Amino acid sequence: MPEPESFDDFVRACSHRLYRVGCLLTGGDRNRAEDLVAEALARVYLAWPRVRAGDGFGYARRVMVNLQTDWWRGLRRRPETLTGDLPDVPGRPDHDVEFARRDSVVRALRQLTRRERAVVVLRYFLDLTEQDTAAELGVSLGTVKSTNARALAKLRVCPDLADPPSSDDRVPRAGAPARTRES
Repeated sequence: MPEPESFDDFVRACSHRLYRVGCLLTGGDRNRAEDLVAEALARVYLAWPRVRAGDGFGYARRVMVNLQTDWWRGLRRRPETLTGDLPDVPGRPDHDVEFARRDSVVRALRQLTRRERAVVVLRYFLDLTEQDTAAELGVSLGTVKSTNARALAKLRVCPDLADPPSSDDRVPRAGAPARTRES
């Protein structure tokens, strides 16, 4: 991607990718992802004279990871407030297979810890190397490797990511004769 001349060019070029990263970092919370992008872009704007010559997308991405980390830490300090009523959430029809697949990935990512999710997003969604991921998160290479291994182990057994059984894999009902090729 060519180097953006102005901050406006940078926002036009990168805001959609930053939003997708935000959705993955927040476990699919679109409102929180929008907040992350807005705050990251505000911070990039303040540092634009320094950032323009370097990797603006990388800088913004790092800001988003740090903001999400700070947000999670703040949640631990605040007590939960329970309400008597659950909000009405309109259901969406599942017409698109791709949407269902993305939804499964987001649900699976929610089951990971904050650090595991950040490592998986940086390594596999943004295709960063282990060294770049370690630098991005400010941790050692060994921490990235072990966190990645734990996260992948959790994702391998995650029921949200299991392939739906095909018609050939169905188990016969109890009491029903099993079909064979001859029958």
